[in-house]
Amino acid sequence: MADETTRPAHATRTVETVRGLLTYAQLAPLLAERVLRTQAAIARGEFDQASPGRDLLCALHAAICSDLVPDWAGRWRTLAVTVGTHEPPQPHEIALRMHDYEADLSVRLTTLVEHPELLPETLAFAEGRLLSIHPFRDFNGRVTRLFLPWLLRRLNLPPVDLVPADPAATATYLAALRAADRLDWQPLATIWEQRLATPFDS
Repeated sequence: MADETTRPAHATRTVETVRGLLTYAQLAPLLAERVLRTQAAIARGEFDQASPGRDLLCALHAAICSDLVPDWAGRWRTLAVTVGTHEPPQPHEIALRMHDYEADLSVRLTTLVEHPELLPETLAFAEGRLLSIHPFRDFNGRVTRLFLPWLLRRLNLPPVDLVPADPAATATYLAALRAADRLDWQPLATIWEQRLATPFDS
């Protein structure tokens, strides 16, 4: 689920960075600049030789925050977190969960060759399972929104809009992520069917 749900609605979120203690509002534009640069690098093919898994995800995470939070950029979290009502795996479980995620995604991608109809479910798994594991201390949503365009590029598919367009769509998306936390990919697969039907120019 979105990173913002990891804090109470009334709380002011802060992050200790090399620039000092920054509120989330102060940090957001800095991250946005780095996300845009990383998006451009993906579009140029700079990550084309990577495999869809742990090394790539850590590289994407480092790309957007290594100069801001070098102590934990590109590394699995060492803290327990709560994301809304969801409790992601404990820190000591993350390495194994991410190994399994990479292996499962690899099998799913291979299966698409003979079963292209499984594409929406495969993309739902790629998105929902990664967000459910929540492997990084922070910025998991941003990394996921970089990984998915990379994956679409690998599959020779056009980019899609990953951000819900309105409150109703946001509610549907968040409900689909809660289902994915329970390993139910169908609601998110339905959203992927809609996304794939309406690609946009990045």
